[in-house]
Amino acid sequence: MNKTAIASVLTEIGTLLELKGENPFKIRAYQAGARVIESLGETEIAERVTAGTLEEVKGIGEALAQKITELHTTGRLEYFDKLSASVPAGLVEILRIPGIGAKKARALQEKLGIDTVVKLRAACAAGSVAALDGFGEKTQERILSGIRNREAYNKRHLWLDAWEAAEPILQGLRKLPGVKQVEACGSLRRRMETVGDIDFLVAMTAPAPIVEWFVTRPGIKEVTARGETKASVRLESGLQADLRLVPPEQFVFTLHHLTGSKDHNVAMRQRALARGLSMSEWGLVAAEGEGTVKEKVGLAGERPPPGAKGKEQSAKKKPSSLASPSPLALSPSLQTEAQLFAALGLHYIPPELREGLGEIEAAETDALPVLVEEGDICGVFHNHTTASDGHNTLEEMTAAAQALGLDYLGIADHSKSSVQARGLSEERLVAQIAEINKLNASKKFKCHVFTGTECDILPDGKLDFDARLLGQLDYVVVSVHSSFRQDRAVMTKRIIRAIEQPHVTMLGHLSGRLLLERESYEVDTDKVIDAAIANGVVIELNANPWRLDLDWRHWRKAAEKGLLTSINPDAHLTRQLAFYKVGVGIARKGWLTKENVLNTRPLAAVKKFLAARP
Repeated sequence: MNKTAIASVLTEIGTLLELKGENPFKIRAYQAGARVIESLGETEIAERVTAGTLEEVKGIGEALAQKITELHTTGRLEYFDKLSASVPAGLVEILRIPGIGAKKARALQEKLGIDTVVKLRAACAAGSVAALDGFGEKTQERILSGIRNREAYNKRHLWLDAWEAAEPILQGLRKLPGVKQVEACGSLRRRMETVGDIDFLVAMTAPAPIVEWFVTRPGIKEVTARGETKASVRLESGLQADLRLVPPEQFVFTLHHLTGSKDHNVAMRQRALARGLSMSEWGLVAAEGEGTVKEKVGLAGERPPPGAKGKEQSAKKKPSSLASPSPLALSPSLQTEAQLFAALGLHYIPPELREGLGEIEAAETDALPVLVEEGDICGVFHNHTTASDGHNTLEEMTAAAQALGLDYLGIADHSKSSVQARGLSEERLVAQIAEINKLNASKKFKCHVFTGTECDILPDGKLDFDARLLGQLDYVVVSVHSSFRQDRAVMTKRIIRAIEQPHVTMLGHLSGRLLLERESYEVDTDKVIDAAIANGVVIELNANPWRLDLDWRHWRKAAEKGLLTSINPDAHLTRQLAFYKVGVGIARKGWLTKENVLNTRPLAAVKKFLAARP
């Protein structure tokens, strides 16, 4: 068992012990053990297990070392199995509802016999939960809202989870004999923040072996459909994966059809009809009573030069079966999506923009932006270390950033009010500043480290640290971590008051949402954006897959107003530094260019930008 799986089991043990009302010190030992394991390398864990030296690692005692060894060597833990069997599985599900901690979950079970979400919903509907001490009407309504949200979200998955499931399937498909082209389509290709299922499109010459491979590969929970050119499976993660097989000459048309949103595809079909063409997943053909395909799209599928008029000949009336043409009716001259767009008088539209939100009009006049790319990112801000709730040390984070090819790294551990995240006191922050300066002076890493903080915005809009201390830092991220239920006007005023403070560089995760878990708090996003622009404050695009905040739907308008962003991974582990790549996908959906993003600038330019701040 690898370290991630081991840490997950240890965390789950802590949760189960909490549900059973065990000693808090025992619970924290497992939680701390999970963090320690995450901070170690796979090789070091294996070597220590073999040598029996796990106890030498700070935070791992004898009992924990034995359990980690058992997990690592056998992939199972008898203690965990017995503990899991002693706690109703439904209680763990109840814990995942926002607003319910272990104490409340135990109270629900002991006083009302509630051990499933179904029973909890029924009890809330009957008003029984509100009657319990420590709950009340507001808590009952929040629980019901949380249940409704989970039911709505259960059908969707984080983009990164879907991509990590899709990538090995894509690689496997590409290696199969007879496969000419392979792409993932749908919301995954459009880089939506959450994904319902994964669509795979394959251009091939022999379908049967490909279908057989797809439905028999490891990690499949059930095969839900299987045909000659289509198949669907349910993965163990709960994701559904759909396979579609087409002949090579049809690939480009089906790829476009399966990628675009409904609104984008409808607009494209209407555009085709206005030009006497019928566009579908099977091809681009002459509409009834119009000229031939070759006359409409050109032999090479290229757009005619502006003002040019091709000769059109009347065609015989087509049969009414054009909605599902035979392969002979396809447009074989179109081999790429760029050619397909060009055939309709459009410049190429990147998949991320195919949402029916003005991209077609922009493509018609060559007004699409040159979107930011992963390779444009020079460094990352807003990252955590073991000083607060991160799982890796300062040096480990710096080494990992350098390994990613980044020129700079911003450390922004939590401030003192974030007690749950072991936020830094003033004294600890001063010590960290000295530690970072010493590391930079040592020249041990080429990657430069910026000193920063993720400073809590207190309920009244004041900041957790005073201006004197904030002025000693290279940059300051301010974020809301408490009092989420303030009303819209109060929350908006609170955030604006914070970003008006002179030493603030960035606003972190503006809406506070957690995808598939927690809705945004009430806030006037437009007012906050205007205030940020007025004060020269950057609003981050938090690239953590659970956040992706600020939402991509706001960025086009905000960037046009002059708002600058920074794509921040909010990394708590070394491997999470690469989250910036997920953030780039969201930035592209928001029509952002390299110029709209602070951390596409080289180190010298970023130093100059930060030095210009108070």
